[in-house]
Amino acid sequence: QVQLVESGGGLVQAGGSLRLSCAASGRAFVIYAMGWFRQAPGKEREFVATISWDGTTAYTADSVKGRFTISRDNAKNTVYLQMNSLKPEDTAVYYCAARRSSSANSASASYADWGQGTQVTVSS
Repeated sequence: QVQLVESGGGLVQAGGSLRLSCAASGRAFVIYAMGWFRQAPGKEREFVATISWDGTTAYTADSVKGRFTISRDNAKNTVYLQMNSLKPEDTAVYYCAARRSSSANSASASYADWGQGTQVTVSS
């Protein structure tokens, strides 16, 4: 089990950028695939991005492709989500999650450990 703490959320104007960070406790982090998900008010949680344990495989949802990038630094036990060209529809609570497997995956049900989330608000 790993404990996850997200940071970096906030209020930004449309077209702006934010970088979210997710700090993980526990040595198991380095062998776990990681993911970012988001949930907007009144909507279900949705997949945003995922990355394999070693960073060699990573992909994003079509809705954020070309704008968001996921990366990780295993030496720092941290995974990042760089968000550029933000749109009002990106407004949501963003969650970091750890998957007890080394391979990237977009299914939220496959993730065992979740952070508490960080709010991202994009104004028009």
